[in-house]
Amino acid sequence: MQEKQHGKRPNVVFLIADDHRGEALGAFGNTIVQTPILDGLANSGVSFKHTHIFGGLNGAVCAPSRACVNTGKSIFHTLTGEDLSKCDQTFDIRPDVKLMPQTMREAGYCTHAIGKWHNDKPSFARSFEGGDKLFFYGMSSHTKVPVQDFDPTGAYPKEREYIEETFSTELFTDAAVQFVESYDDERPFYLYVAYTAPHDPRTAPEPYAAMYQRDQIPLPPNFMKEHPFDNGEMSVRDENLASLPRDADEVRQHIADYYAMITHMDAEIGRIVEALQAKGIYENTLIVYTADHGLSIGQHGLMGKQNLYEHSIRIPLIMSGPGLPQGKPIEELSSNIDIFPTVAAICDVELSEKTDGVSLLPLAAGECDTVRDVVCSVYKDIQRMATDGQWKLIRYYRSPISDTGTDCVQLFNLRDDPWETTDLSSRADCAEPMEWLTAALENWMREMSDFLG
Repeated sequence: MQEKQHGKRPNVVFLIADDHRGEALGAFGNTIVQTPILDGLANSGVSFKHTHIFGGLNGAVCAPSRACVNTGKSIFHTLTGEDLSKCDQTFDIRPDVKLMPQTMREAGYCTHAIGKWHNDKPSFARSFEGGDKLFFYGMSSHTKVPVQDFDPTGAYPKEREYIEETFSTELFTDAAVQFVESYDDERPFYLYVAYTAPHDPRTAPEPYAAMYQRDQIPLPPNFMKEHPFDNGEMSVRDENLASLPRDADEVRQHIADYYAMITHMDAEIGRIVEALQAKGIYENTLIVYTADHGLSIGQHGLMGKQNLYEHSIRIPLIMSGPGLPQGKPIEELSSNIDIFPTVAAICDVELSEKTDGVSLLPLAAGECDTVRDVVCSVYKDIQRMATDGQWKLIRYYRSPISDTGTDCVQLFNLRDDPWETTDLSSRADCAEPMEWLTAALENWMREMSDFLG
């Protein structure tokens, strides 16, 4: 365990990827994708292997997920909207809600942002005192990235944008390395680096693009040519990125391109680690790595993240730094709303208001066996999920808004069936977990102010 320097709070490097599912890491069990840097951080810190996203009320799941990460709160308590039952929720974080970087700033940290901010500009402005290569959209070409320099006024009008042609992952890493190398403030810093990888278009530069050959990529055990029923979101943009019915070779190529993007990003993160080491501050820096959500890429016949299967709602979460044990994998449940209170606890920063999330530090320190008996997720008005780690319930609804979806339930035993291939909802001997998870989901929905609760 790295010791905190006496009387000094650690620096924080907070890294968040776009579309990186929890399974697609060597340290999380994937034997194909190469992620030596992230695996090294897991080996020197704590890896939370069952972290799920809270979810979202629109197809751009990244925006609500980032709001959850940065506020530690339910999307029903965080984002604005006139009538949530119509899924008209915006990407804007309520002005009275405190964010993680805002809280760190008020606690004396120098807060600096690089890369993607998919929520509103006022919430960004009150959170950061500096920044570089700021991207205020959901996606773009990785070699034509519309960015802005830091704007002290907080306005960020579109006319300030300029196009960067350096590959996005390298562009954002260059800015992060420059910040670390030039930092000379006595205050600890909170550096927020938000990548747009491995989001499509998945066009990794060489030599990474050639690292994974289609013919050497195995299909996932839950590959399907088509999803077996209408889940309410069968024609969203992401589902049109590959032909229907799904072609095995086409899916293999998508996976190869996905892994290439991840390995390239992993190598670039290594440059940030090297900069911290060269600066002599690595030992007193908390490094956090996570993602906004996962991705299907052929699993269950789907391509996108607009569903509540494990491939889409489980994310990587690694924390390495002073005060944390080394090489500790944690199998217990956690949620992305737990990240903010955990970072605050590690940095000894007091939360100025209550969060829906809970600190995972007691779990990491071995002071408790679990912090959550159940974790739940939402998607629009058509899907809800609850899991206790072994059993998982997905409740589907017919949407009155879009007139899509199917009124049905799926139940999986994740311990025996981690790829969610066998629906046990109709089995009489599975009635007990069905009843328990149904009740747990209904209670959670009421607590989180879910309009379906």
